[in-house]
Amino acid sequence: MQKNTTDYPNLKQIEQLVWRKLQETFSTVMTSVLTEMDEQIAKERDVKKYRLQDKRVLKLVSLFGEIEVERNYYRDRQTGEYVYLLDRYLEFEGAGGFSPLIEEAAIELAVTGPSYRKAANTLETLLGYRVISHEAIRQHLLKVTSIPKERQPIHRPVLFVEVDGLYVKRQEKGKRGKEEKIAAVHQGWEINGKRVALKDKRHFVHRGKEPFWEAFEDFLIDTFEYDPAVHRLVINGDGAKWITACREHFNGRAFFSIDRFHVARDIRRLFREHPRYREMQKALASYNGEKLITELNSAVGTLETEAQEKRLEELIHQLEQYPEALGDYRKWLKEKGIDTERMRPMGSAEGTMSVFAKRLKNGRSWVENGASAMITGLVAFLDKLALKTLFGRVERWTESKEVTNPPRHYVERVTSTIGEATRDNIQYLKGKGNIPVYIALKALKGF
Repeated sequence: MQKNTTDYPNLKQIEQLVWRKLQETFSTVMTSVLTEMDEQIAKERDVKKYRLQDKRVLKLVSLFGEIEVERNYYRDRQTGEYVYLLDRYLEFEGAGGFSPLIEEAAIELAVTGPSYRKAANTLETLLGYRVISHEAIRQHLLKVTSIPKERQPIHRPVLFVEVDGLYVKRQEKGKRGKEEKIAAVHQGWEINGKRVALKDKRHFVHRGKEPFWEAFEDFLIDTFEYDPAVHRLVINGDGAKWITACREHFNGRAFFSIDRFHVARDIRRLFREHPRYREMQKALASYNGEKLITELNSAVGTLETEAQEKRLEELIHQLEQYPEALGDYRKWLKEKGIDTERMRPMGSAEGTMSVFAKRLKNGRSWVENGASAMITGLVAFLDKLALKTLFGRVERWTESKEVTNPPRHYVERVTSTIGEATRDNIQYLKGKGNIPVYIALKALKGF
């Protein structure tokens, strides 16, 4: 009995073959669907208003390659404007040569990755051809604006705020770097086993010349169902003057908690080998601000260098201005009649800053518009906000309530067009019917 001798492709060859055919099929299907849409629009248009001029080519770079469509070009008899009705229906009017998905993927990679160049290279690696340049990605990000969500309800009469500054270098000649003032707001903690997540976290980055806390309270009103007469704030931050100014602005409506990470770090640097170090740690851990300040005062004159003594004096002076900030905010909330069950110590400001620092710092410097655009993109990504872009909206990361299912007619039309486009265009399906590649590809029929 004679055995058949068959040449088998390896996995990489099969993957490359299928991917190339998918790209060809995608281009064919998209061209067919868009052409059909354009013809239908032409039949159903208001002929008294729109006069058909001629056909012009739309060239579009997509995730699967270049698409070329001849679509109708009209003149508006009433306004004299020239329009492509297809582009208008596609919400792609006046756009350039990249598809919305290319723009969306590029912006997300630029915001979450290390650089614009890396975003462009990643797309090239994934898709097999140069899709978009790093400069084009930068130009697109410069044009984005965030689209606000509906105001969020507040589940308890308290909001938690972590605030800190991030120094970002500037590129312009003679222009100094700038401290970006950033606040993260959340509604408490969700505990799932050993994992802890912050509820309904949102981010605020200060813009304009309005004082920080005035602008921040406007943000609260716009973002949450926040009522200054009802809700209380717990604000955690370091001793910077613009942060501690919250005490005067909110005047009893907020509890300022000095960031314990920074205090513990300063004490450790000064007293690591000091005999009173353990007592200082205990006082800080037990939220006993008075005892901690007493311990610090008792250590004056016992440090090794004048620089250490000076730093100790500065630390004592800072903490003596608001000793209550070393206390437990939960005690303050209980006095206000607010249930503190499942509330945890504050102190996630460093984590928030690290997310922004990863993209904005690490040796980078920025022009003002570039830094602003990147921050807008970062906040949109973190808060799951949609972005208004040159070509539409970036909303992959949103929890959209809009109906996203396309009309059934077009789902059916795309399905049938895929079948037509893939018929008889894969060589392995024209060969022997008993080899493994044929059987595997045939099984994908209708998938």
